[in-house]
Amino acid sequence: MRVLMVSKACLVGTYQTKLTAIARQQGVELAVIVPPSWRDPAGEIVLERAHTAGYQLWVEPMRFNGQFHFHYYPTLGRRLRQFRPHILHMDEEPYNLATWLAFRQAAQVGAKKLFFTWQNICRTYPLPFRWLEAQVLRQADYALMGNQAAVDVFHHKGYTGPHKVIPQFGVAADLFTPPPQRHAAQRLIIGAAGRFVPEKGWDVLLAAVALLQGEWVLQMAGAGPERPRLEAMAQQLGIAQRVQWVGAHRSAEMPAFLQGLDVLVLPSRTMPNWKEQFGRILIEAMACETAVIGSDSGEIPHVIGTAGLTFPEDNAPALAHQLQLLLQNPAQRQTLGRAGRQRVLTHYTQEQIAQQTVAVYEEMMNAECGTRIAE
Repeated sequence: MRVLMVSKACLVGTYQTKLTAIARQQGVELAVIVPPSWRDPAGEIVLERAHTAGYQLWVEPMRFNGQFHFHYYPTLGRRLRQFRPHILHMDEEPYNLATWLAFRQAAQVGAKKLFFTWQNICRTYPLPFRWLEAQVLRQADYALMGNQAAVDVFHHKGYTGPHKVIPQFGVAADLFTPPPQRHAAQRLIIGAAGRFVPEKGWDVLLAAVALLQGEWVLQMAGAGPERPRLEAMAQQLGIAQRVQWVGAHRSAEMPAFLQGLDVLVLPSRTMPNWKEQFGRILIEAMACETAVIGSDSGEIPHVIGTAGLTFPEDNAPALAHQLQLLLQNPAQRQTLGRAGRQRVLTHYTQEQIAQQTVAVYEEMMNAECGTRIAE
């Protein structure tokens, strides 16, 4: 079974561990197309060749790089004719030009077509993207959805075809591991990582830590347009000396960062056009036996389960209360850390994600798929 996956997300080195896990599955010949880089609003993401064994990694040019709706791969048709896949796996949303063009080209070589979506808010896109999405839904043989809310969104949009809820990526549990020994410092080391944008709720975290009693330090890893405002806020709250801005980390550096924390916080807030779709940093921290706290935005409570703490989004006092409990109770941090890693090993390893994905491929190969959207 030949599978061609197109995924700009797989520029990230640790994400490629899913590809090596898929390639290890019996009967799968995998090729993956990535661009040389992706011009993300938070900063350009450049290809990390970290885990490339067992499959073909093709770096192909991308037009309109950085444009979520408009980007596409001009050489994809040639690669499809060369590789002749049984399945085209578009690791992309169904509303964008790349997916629409790829599905048309896949049909020309007789490949079955699969898309991935994170959409957990039902949005009606402007023309022509509404038309592109509708055509993709009609042509799709299968859909992978990153959260349960996406199932409801696409049922509302009329998609009636086969689907499976599988996170886009799991965790390489042999890379994200507990540290040999936790630090012996008397202060609580709190960490946060991600884009510095309003929807991530970093201002809520700053307001919460300013309420804490005792010794603590906050390490902020990431980059983005909100950083100057957040730095000014830390100054105004009188906590600037306790907040460390450690910059964006490459994927290979994240295990060490997470292992050095006592607790990882993801304080996302729901916006009119966005709510947390998964929160991958949570499962990476959990795999390192680092205690996690997340808001109740979107998928976060489902990801954490009972292996961490949650608080009402935008509620800084509630977050401060939970941090204070963990500051005063190292044993509880350890209990949550162990529970977190066990939850990852049970649900979120790359091997498990790969096995579930290949099971979908096999289902597609064994089924004749008809119309996928209600007329």
